[in-house]
Amino acid sequence: MFDKKKLLLKKAYEKAKKELNRANASNDSILNYLVLKLEEKFDSVKDIRTFVRYHKRLIRENRDYDIDEITLDQLSWYVEYDNFEAFCDNAVIERDTGETKIELKINQDEDSLSERLSKIIINITNQPIFNVPQLAKNGMGIGAMILTLVFGINYQGGKFGDDKYMYWNGEEYVSTNNTFVNPNSDVVAMDKNILTNFKKIMRPDTLTVENAVGKTWYSKCNNKVEFFTMDGKNPENGKELKRVSEHMVDFYAGVD
Repeated sequence: MFDKKKLLLKKAYEKAKKELNRANASNDSILNYLVLKLEEKFDSVKDIRTFVRYHKRLIRENRDYDIDEITLDQLSWYVEYDNFEAFCDNAVIERDTGETKIELKINQDEDSLSERLSKIIINITNQPIFNVPQLAKNGMGIGAMILTLVFGINYQGGKFGDDKYMYWNGEEYVSTNNTFVNPNSDVVAMDKNILTNFKKIMRPDTLTVENAVGKTWYSKCNNKVEFFTMDGKNPENGKELKRVSEHMVDFYAGVD
């Protein structure tokens, strides 16, 4: 049943993306288009956030998630079947090949260290480009490769210099020897642990229950939720951070 629900949602998503025919359409835009098409036919359907959760759990995380029979029938209609039963009778489940690949890719044109680091984490978690056997052929294990890349970025960013101060740039702390950087930045004493490990997560849509719950922290202020890689305080408002729960991932982290 899980495979067929996943395949149905995938086919509906791909059809909506094709019909929307918009370059660089976001995940939200595609799912919103799908919801609108179902509303045109059935008047009453689940809201966009429900479809975001369906897509996140079943397709992104490859985990089972309950979809009611009415919605399954509606999605089946959209991909040109009478109902979900008819879809199941004719569905061909697409199996994975079993090949494991891991991608590590750094875009040197990015503006910040945190963005580059997040790309490493995102690529490892989701859809990598390096083939593990190929790394082995080159004489370097995946662990060594990650450490090499991370330390290389840190070195390029001057993270391990002798600066005595640091300031928050909106995404991460940056080291400096100056007590004044600009009127909008508070310069504080250097803390190498915070400098190295405390980042704002700029792509919360990449967070999942597996990689975020108990491992990341959040701040919620004026209905705005921001996620961070380490416990502490939100540098922008001084609020104490809280550990991320499954509820926070489901309702605040899974939207592009």
